[in-house]
Amino acid sequence: MAFNKMWYTVALGLLLPFSYAHTDFFTSIGHMTDLINTEKDLVVSLKDYIKAEESKLEQIKKWAEKLDQLTDTATKDPEGFLGHPVNAFKLMKRLNTEWGELESLVLKDMSDGFISNMTIQRQFFPNDEDQTGAAKALLRLQDTYNLDTDTLSRGNLPGVKHKSFLTAEDCFELGKIAYTEADYYHTELWMEQALKQLDEGEVSSADKAYILDYLSYAVYQQGDLGKAMMLTKRLLELDPEHQRANGNMKYFEYIMAKEKEANKSSTDSEDQMEQETEVKKKDYLPERRKYEMLCRGEGLKMTPRRQKRLFCRYYDGNRNPRYILGPVKQEDEWDKPRIVRFLDIISDEEIETVKELAKPRLSRATVHDPETGKLTTAHYRVSKSAWLSGYESPVVSRINTRIQDLTGLDVSTAEELQVANYGVGGQYEPHFDFGRKDEPDAFKELGTGNRIATWLFYMSDVSAGGATVFPEVGASVWPKKGTAVFWYNLFPSGEGDYSTRHAACPVLVGNKWVSNKWLHERGQEFRRPCTLSELE
Repeated sequence: MAFNKMWYTVALGLLLPFSYAHTDFFTSIGHMTDLINTEKDLVVSLKDYIKAEESKLEQIKKWAEKLDQLTDTATKDPEGFLGHPVNAFKLMKRLNTEWGELESLVLKDMSDGFISNMTIQRQFFPNDEDQTGAAKALLRLQDTYNLDTDTLSRGNLPGVKHKSFLTAEDCFELGKIAYTEADYYHTELWMEQALKQLDEGEVSSADKAYILDYLSYAVYQQGDLGKAMMLTKRLLELDPEHQRANGNMKYFEYIMAKEKEANKSSTDSEDQMEQETEVKKKDYLPERRKYEMLCRGEGLKMTPRRQKRLFCRYYDGNRNPRYILGPVKQEDEWDKPRIVRFLDIISDEEIETVKELAKPRLSRATVHDPETGKLTTAHYRVSKSAWLSGYESPVVSRINTRIQDLTGLDVSTAEELQVANYGVGGQYEPHFDFGRKDEPDAFKELGTGNRIATWLFYMSDVSAGGATVFPEVGASVWPKKGTAVFWYNLFPSGEGDYSTRHAACPVLVGNKWVSNKWLHERGQEFRRPCTLSELE
């Protein structure tokens, strides 16, 4: 009875932290930290189960040892042993009562409490979508930061505190997920890594035959028939009766024979086509290449001459009374568009308050659908966000006032403070903050005009990755805790500044928290007057 109470207490204790379920765990490191605590509690629960099983086995062991000694003595002289009336009574008692109790003990299931806990917690576990999302994130990081599979598998990433590695089984799983997405390029990379680790002697439950089956097909799909045949032959050496491999081998040999019959000009033509295809692969999305290069710190377009025109200064918000005696530190990050960074602009205490207010409300970040005008989730924005109003907390109100004082813009028509936490490989691909001419109703429901400017707080340092980049102009702005960057999305004329197209690079290592304020046109008529020139 005491044992059952103990399990009930553990189950209840595990249930309380998750009074509601979260979805899309992979999109927020902040929410994934809850899973660490859940897993720790489950480990404690599992250890309690092991102790209960060990205690049960210890009781059975003691019983067996006692009876082993007793029966050894009794079998040497049965009549003499039973001649003692106490021995005769105890024999009757053991066989009639005690062996039954032992049977009950052996049959007693000590796993009920643990299974109960698992059942309760399973409804709050990540699902297949989370696992697939996390796997795709690794593939995205691999591409963005030019990481080879061996580097990623061994966990050799910059700035890591807790090094971890991928087993052959993990690599196989990544390859399978890529395969289900018809991503044969990454299927090949990760199946080859799994095979390499097995060939190096790693002990694993991953099966070489399964890996070779996936790998040969992925290679064939990419047009490398010779390598596909070689891999299939290796598979048949392991399993000569493999039905699909035998069928594929006959098909590959048939295709190979047809290719040999083709003349050289045809072959040259195919080679040229393959080269053109490769060029197309590299050039299929020029902006994507610029974006990834900037994420790696490459491709910056700031010349030494322009660099000389960037300065740092103490800024008083154009003689704002709050900052005349205590100006803030400001530095130029870029000239066109003008991006400035404010240093030490939000304290650690304010950051923690904002995070604590936001964390319970974090939900999958959304984007405006230009066709429907509604908010929707998108694969190119991997994060969770929450919105905070100034009336909820004096800290948020103080932050809003600070933004108004330093920008000179009216925040009463601005959107609420948006807090975002990025997930595994969290990113937001290139986008505009303002509504374009082909999206006339983008912010119609707000009634405050277009987004005139963006203020972005960095609320954490990021060990690697996570930069804010501007592909059109070749600018990269790196996260630094306690700082904020500011830029105008619109020219004074009200026309959109297309050079402000920007992106949040995937977080390679670390946890990225940001908060931003989108300021709107309404209320800025005298604070930032219009000009007659369209691009001024």
